[in-house]
Amino acid sequence: MSQLGDYDIRKAPPAPSESESAARRLWPIVALAIAVLAAAGGYYWWRQRPVAPRPAPAAVAEPRPAAQTPRGPGEAGEDIVLPPLDQSDEVVRQLVRQLSSHPAVAAWLAGDGLVRNFVVVTVTIANGGRPDRQIRRLAPSAPFLVRGREGNLAIDPRSYARYDGYAEAVGALDARGTARLYATLKPRIEEAYRELGEPAPSFDDVLERAIVQLLRVPVLQDPVPVTPKVASYAYADPGLEALPAPQKLLLRTGPGNVRVVQQKLREIAGYLGIPESRLP
Repeated sequence: MSQLGDYDIRKAPPAPSESESAARRLWPIVALAIAVLAAAGGYYWWRQRPVAPRPAPAAVAEPRPAAQTPRGPGEAGEDIVLPPLDQSDEVVRQLVRQLSSHPAVAAWLAGDGLVRNFVVVTVTIANGGRPDRQIRRLAPSAPFLVRGREGNLAIDPRSYARYDGYAEAVGALDARGTARLYATLKPRIEEAYRELGEPAPSFDDVLERAIVQLLRVPVLQDPVPVTPKVASYAYADPGLEALPAPQKLLLRTGPGNVRVVQQKLREIAGYLGIPESRLP
C-alpha cells in the first residue's frame, strides 16, 4: 500500500527542503485544468470514424459492437502567426492572460518552456503518472490536518481549503475561450509532442485521455478515514489508496473542488468536440 505522504499528506508542515518536492507533486491537477487546457494549441478538427463491422454470415446473426461516437470539430483558433516553439513563451503568456488573470494562472505563466511543460504534464497524467520535475512553483502553505483519535482518524475538511484557490481558478475559466486558445496554439503543442517520440498520432487523443483520467475521480462524502504511517497518512479505503497518481492528486483537493474542476473539464471537453458519450 502506498502512502499518502507521497502526495504531501503529512502530520506536520514539510521542512523547507521538502517544499519544492511537494510543489512538484501538487500542481499536476492545476497544470492540467489551467495550463493543459488553457495553454495548448491548434485546430481541433481531428475526427474518429467508426470502423465498418464485417457482415455476419447469413445463417448466424452475431451482434455487432457499437461504434464509438465520432468526435466533432472543436472551436477554431485565431488566425495568428505563431513564433517558433523555442520562442513561444511570450505569446502563450499574452494569450492566457486574456483568458484569466487569476494569481494561480499568473504563477504558472512565470515559468519557461510553457508549451513543452504542458505537453509533458498532460502526457504523464494521461498515462496515470505524476509529473514531478515539471511542476515546481506552487504548493499549499498550510499543513495537512486530520481529526479524531488514533484508530478513528479522518481528513479534516480544513485541509481541502488549501486548494480552494486552484479550483477557483479552474472554475473561472471561460470554457469556449479555453477551447479556442487550445486551437490557436495547437501547432506548437503538436510540435512539442512529436519531440517526445510518443506513438499516438495526435495530441488530441492524449488530451482526451487526460480529461477522462480526472473525470473518473470519485466525489467522496465526509468523513474520509485515514490511517497513520511513520511520517504521513494513507487512505484507509484500499480502493482509494490504489487510484492512479493523477486521480489521487485531484481527490485530495476535496469533494467541493473535485466537482468544480470536473464540471469545467466537461464544459471544455464539449467545446473541444469530445461528445459526452466518450466521457465517464
